[in-house]
Amino acid sequence: MAALSAGHLFTDVSQGAVAALVPFLVAERGLSLAAAGSLVLAVTVSSSIVQPLFGYFSDRKPLPALMPLGVMFGGLGISLVGVAPNYPLILLCTVLSGLGVAAFHPESARFANYVSGSRRARGMSFFSVGGNAGFALGPMISTPLVLYFGLSGTLFLALPALLMGLVLFYELPRLVSFRPEAAATDEKGAKAEEDWWPFTRMVMVVGIRSFVYFGLVTFVAEYYIRELETSPALANTALSVMLFAGAVGTLVMGPLADRTGRRAVLAGAMFLLSPLIYSFTLSGPLPGMVFLAFVGAATIGTFGVTVVMGQEYLPGRIGVAAGVTLGLSIGLGGVGAPVFGAIADNYGLPTMMLTLAALPLVGLALTLSLPRRATETPGP
Repeated sequence: MAALSAGHLFTDVSQGAVAALVPFLVAERGLSLAAAGSLVLAVTVSSSIVQPLFGYFSDRKPLPALMPLGVMFGGLGISLVGVAPNYPLILLCTVLSGLGVAAFHPESARFANYVSGSRRARGMSFFSVGGNAGFALGPMISTPLVLYFGLSGTLFLALPALLMGLVLFYELPRLVSFRPEAAATDEKGAKAEEDWWPFTRMVMVVGIRSFVYFGLVTFVAEYYIRELETSPALANTALSVMLFAGAVGTLVMGPLADRTGRRAVLAGAMFLLSPLIYSFTLSGPLPGMVFLAFVGAATIGTFGVTVVMGQEYLPGRIGVAAGVTLGLSIGLGGVGAPVFGAIADNYGLPTMMLTLAALPLVGLALTLSLPRRATETPGP
């Protein structure tokens, strides 16, 4: 599990670095803002929207090599962005990195399921926190490299990805040994019972959570600067507090879900989010950070739980389930950011925050409609 989580970390470093490179590409390559925005869209589509396709093919024929290859191609693609001489090649390298990220997630989530045994939510949370950390580390690693070496400094991003890929290649035989015989039988064609309608409703909950997550990640710092009149440094600190608390929440909610049930934990998170976000809008800078910490824990903390729920609803298609819950639904959440930006432009940031606060109530109603059978199976 440590190898899988570390692979998740180094894969998502590549994804998290894209947005941090945009200002440097605009300044040094003369990209327009529209072209720069297209890079973010390209990595979102290639890394998130296509994940279910990789999951579909891995369900039909398991491809464990996608894990090390995904890490490597993710790092290789982003490392070449800084030295690509023109925009088409920059875009191509971005898409290559995104496809590496997309290839890694469904197959690695499948093996995280196998390695976790009966404590699936706990194991998947440990796997997910690697991704959370990697996404946050992406800008922290890439920015100093570019500041010191120029855009060619992105080449250094290939090194940790290649090394991690080699580690995963070394670990493949041991990882494959965790695959249960029942799973191997299902992958050869036996049909397991699948609950598509509950799975669809659960994916809608994940989509709502993603809208809230991307809305907060995009506009929390701006809210601090404009509405609370703080410095950009304090604003970014508030965002970091939220993301760090989300990583802590991920580690807490996984074991809790194994003991009390997946649906109960997801419903509790949805129930708490609305009053927490509303309380944040009534608070000053420092109390607001406290509420943001709880918001981050409730929002990000259920990432691993919902992956397990999806795999339990579709036990014969756990690659597809992971691709949808980790990729498609989360990627669609990023599409909502411009919508919330338009609300903020026209009605103000406080109104936009209140809109975000209302969404978890819809998520709560959908969560309570989910059956207990597949989600409330506590482990030992």
